[in-house]
Amino acid sequence: MAIAPLLLFLSAAGPSAPQPPAAGPLFTEVAEASGVRFTYFNGATGEYLFPEIMGGGGALFDYDGDGDLDLYAAQGAMLESTKKPEAAWFPPKGPPGGRLFRNDLKIDPDGRRTLRFTDVTEAAKITPGGYGVGAATGDFDNDGRTDLYLTNYGPNRLLRNDGDGTFSDVTVKAGVGDPRWSVSATFFDFDRDGRLDLFVANYVEAAVPEKIEKNVRCLAASSRRDYCGPASFPPAASRLYRNRGDGTFEDVSAKAGIAQHPEPSLGVVAFDADGDGWPDLYVANDGRPNQLWINRRNGTFTDEALLAGVALNRQGKAEAGMGVDAGDPDGDGDEDLFKTNLSGETNSLYLNDGHANFEDRSTESGLAQGSLPQTSFGTGWLDLDDDGRLDLLLASGAVRILEPQAEKGERFPFAEGRQLYRNLGGGRFEEVTAQGGAAFRTPEVGRGVALGDLDDDGDTDAVVFNNSGPLRIFLSQLHPPGPAAPAGGRAPWLGVRLLTREGRDALGARAELLREGAPPLLRHVHSDGSYASARDPRLLFGLGDNPKVQALRIRWPDGKGETFPVPPLGRYTTIRQGEGKAEETKETQP
Repeated sequence: MAIAPLLLFLSAAGPSAPQPPAAGPLFTEVAEASGVRFTYFNGATGEYLFPEIMGGGGALFDYDGDGDLDLYAAQGAMLESTKKPEAAWFPPKGPPGGRLFRNDLKIDPDGRRTLRFTDVTEAAKITPGGYGVGAATGDFDNDGRTDLYLTNYGPNRLLRNDGDGTFSDVTVKAGVGDPRWSVSATFFDFDRDGRLDLFVANYVEAAVPEKIEKNVRCLAASSRRDYCGPASFPPAASRLYRNRGDGTFEDVSAKAGIAQHPEPSLGVVAFDADGDGWPDLYVANDGRPNQLWINRRNGTFTDEALLAGVALNRQGKAEAGMGVDAGDPDGDGDEDLFKTNLSGETNSLYLNDGHANFEDRSTESGLAQGSLPQTSFGTGWLDLDDDGRLDLLLASGAVRILEPQAEKGERFPFAEGRQLYRNLGGGRFEEVTAQGGAAFRTPEVGRGVALGDLDDDGDTDAVVFNNSGPLRIFLSQLHPPGPAAPAGGRAPWLGVRLLTREGRDALGARAELLREGAPPLLRHVHSDGSYASARDPRLLFGLGDNPKVQALRIRWPDGKGETFPVPPLGRYTTIRQGEGKAEETKETQP
């Protein structure tokens, strides 16, 4: 039976004064109703092979250039070559390999929206390939089309977007098929030559032996068989690939100083930590000190995490870093860091002074206490209420057996809840998970999170990738339904897509929205962060109670600055480098 399309509505009225937080749920879960049926298959058979518990993620990106976000979901596989998928605890519910879902969003003249996804994997010529973990997005060949890099437990894959709805596997030619266990990755232009380079975060050397009796065996406190942690395996070195501009990459990991320091890496985000106009890297490591790779502008990086205050927590202890994101939640014009950790540890908020000196404010912010019982993975900054302040979303799922669930006979006893935190200003957050909606609060084994505006209505939606569970699409309910808005109207907002001179998403650009009588709103263009997932690179500015915008100031990835007039409110506007008023830019000395 065909699934009826999900109908959404958008006010045709223009933006006006903001509404208070809605009395109804913040999100509605719409995956199956919009045509997405996907369950991550981890291949578990009872041998407790480490990759099974870590799960995966995916990507939100506009692969067909029609202006809306499409969805890619990474997919696992059997790890034991002697067993068929039917022998798994949870046999696969669909065809093998990751799936690509095209967004066929329809917008009627009165603002009525129909959100519908179509599985186009085979039509796009995306074939199964390995044990899928995550995805990164970026236009590596500067042809104006977003390409897809797939991280695997095993050789990774680079899929070039051919522009006709199909992809070509160019991994071998490009030289980026890292054979290790890769989790997260990011495209960023570390040498500012106009071409996107690639960093791949590798985890541990947990090769599954041909003879299963050689597998590392670990036990829970109850003496049950359980999954091991990263300390049971040697860490795998991450990789840095420099884009040569001819369709190939050079492995510069050793030359750049990164290969010499292997750690069990899971999450990564590229951002300008010290405000010098060059992109740096923050890497979340599992049970080991995190890394802050400061770009020395000469092709090398140095790890300054310990001196910067982001290697350890405030007690001087390493934590089990999973996912990460960079943003400006305190509105002071520089980018701060949020990192998710293991249960028994608090998630981490590190506030930046603008010069890569960070302070752990996890406890004071109100983000610590609620995170203690859970193991959080995917995360991201988003504006839940379009008030201009960045809020937080987290997906969680245990990595060691939860005894109450095991005692009830659960085959996969690792389910935990998702969380939402609203930014109150003044450095404080409050948990508002109860407002997320019934489906949002349902415990599952959460892993990757990809954020983006799926229905282009000016609020941020979330895709959550669950381990051995169905993919979830949480559609924001911020803006009121109807063709006619209720009294008070919608929260004012504006959205921009920033493109470089080459015509690709300007990953690494920083945008400041200048407002009358209020501090600028800072956002940076990125598709990385979270855990094993890629997000919408467009920028969304909620304007709250101050919609009086004066100008938009951009610092492009090459360091050049421009100012643009105010884009229209209530819509997304594409802005290209070179079409604004040039500004003089000053850079600090290395």
